[in-house]
Amino acid sequence: MPIDPPALQDKSHDDPREKLWRIIFLSDTKAGHVFDVALLVLISASVFVVIMESVEEFRLGHEQLFRVLEWAFTILFTIEYLLRIVVVRNKRKYIISFFGIVDLLSILPTYVALFVTGSQYFMVIRILRLLRMFRVLKMARHFGQANVLLNAMRLSSPKIAVFLFSILALVSIEGTLMYLIEDAAGNPGFSSIPQAIYWAIVTITTVGYGDAAPITIAGKMIASVIMLTGFSIIAVPTGIVTAELGHQMQRIRMDRRKCDECGWEGHDPAANYCKHCGQKLSPRQRGTVPGRHD
Repeated sequence: MPIDPPALQDKSHDDPREKLWRIIFLSDTKAGHVFDVALLVLISASVFVVIMESVEEFRLGHEQLFRVLEWAFTILFTIEYLLRIVVVRNKRKYIISFFGIVDLLSILPTYVALFVTGSQYFMVIRILRLLRMFRVLKMARHFGQANVLLNAMRLSSPKIAVFLFSILALVSIEGTLMYLIEDAAGNPGFSSIPQAIYWAIVTITTVGYGDAAPITIAGKMIASVIMLTGFSIIAVPTGIVTAELGHQMQRIRMDRRKCDECGWEGHDPAANYCKHCGQKLSPRQRGTVPGRHD
């Protein structure tokens, strides 16, 4: 979505600033499409360079090349970021927007690396800029479907928070019991309560690193209870989100509108006219946008 309102498009096409804005922020022209595709290629290449630099065999043999490429990409992205600020009408809105923040964070690590060694690897955050491919590939419509999932996760968050707090309380109690039992038996894997709680978390999530194990009969009995508990609770967060997702999908089906003229269903929530016959939809049919609370 462009940062500026469509009113900016009403300016004279001879305005260089308006032309540059259209190329950078839109993809409805050949130049804008080429710019977006070139930007995605540069972003992908820069992320690849960061990843390959972390491989010691490549870094030791091509250290100078990696440095040149890092600075070349950073300078290009810095120029692009500054151009976006120059041509955009609402500068503050762009700077504090999601993509504005990502654009800034994608160029800062190289400059920070001059003072803090290793911070250049944070340039991998540039991969978030690839989200622009949804616009380039005309896939922005899928964000509406993604919003259904995001709404479900947002509405599920209070229940999941209560669930996680309950699990935290459970592993704290079980970890303390294991500490009292195993430490008394001289088990080095349970030398403190935090260490025992860590073991309980690893066990209840069925990860089981194996770096600590009970040696007493009582400890093994408690461990067995934790393992069985882990199997029973591991699917709870998924079930909560799935149930909420079902509610969201049901709401969308209930909000589905039907044209009185031709009977066509499945109109866009913000549509004013039937996309099949062109009949104006009544206010009763238009209803509300799913997921919106007025």
